[in-house]
Amino acid sequence: MTISKVFAPAKVNLTLHVTGQRRDGYHLLDSLVVFADVGDRITVMPAQAPRLEVIGPRATGVPTDHTNLVMRAAALFDIPVHIILSKHLPAAAGVGGGSSDAAATVLALSDLTGETRLPEGVTELGADVRVCLMRQAARMRGIGEDVTPCPGLPTLHAVLANPGIEVATPAVFKALEHKTNPPMPKRLPQGLKPRAFIDWLASQRNDLERPAIEAAPVIADVLTALASLPGARLARMSGSGATCFALFETEKAAQDAARLLSDQQPDWWVEPARLS
Repeated sequence: MTISKVFAPAKVNLTLHVTGQRRDGYHLLDSLVVFADVGDRITVMPAQAPRLEVIGPRATGVPTDHTNLVMRAAALFDIPVHIILSKHLPAAAGVGGGSSDAAATVLALSDLTGETRLPEGVTELGADVRVCLMRQAARMRGIGEDVTPCPGLPTLHAVLANPGIEVATPAVFKALEHKTNPPMPKRLPQGLKPRAFIDWLASQRNDLERPAIEAAPVIADVLTALASLPGARLARMSGSGATCFALFETEKAAQDAARLLSDQQPDWWVEPARLS
């Protein structure tokens, strides 16, 4: 039996500038996106009828019907398959879990069928799916349709933390007071060492942090806990929350900090990660 396996990495928004809002209500973004070495796993194999099976430590509550983006992605291909989603990322957490799972499903089915072109309708699965298909550092603008690779960025070491709550993205955007904010610089830095790059990141923003904290005050506690970890250079929220991250200069510093935070907050989802 032919089986295709694809890793679905966590997406981390190092920056997220909200630069406007269209008449149809969609918000315009300017975001620097990278991917972590932690994530979900997709396994696809031929079957008599479409089926999604969810396993793993974060499987509880994950739907297995057409409301899951994985099933919607699989439906773009004219082949019934059995999909196993090994869920390790928290849901509705600002790290693009659903979009990354959908992108991984598309890649797995493309590999299984030998199809080299993306199926029609793939970008309609969600705003983050296009960048998740790219699976590399990128600048994402507009409503997610304008994605440009960003070579020359350093590998970063991080601690990811989520307090175990789901944050509704529409509610966060609705609570955003100022819809038109400055974008990132026209040219992003290249060739910087981690320390200098993190210093540059500190001059940028996630415009959704404030409204997300208003919706879920515990996010402020997560940011405070991350910022206080030994060696933490920057703490920021990813996406619309509630996952936040702290950046460190070395892998050892991030791993040590993750162990410390896990001890301090045993009920949180905490993972050391390499961002590239």
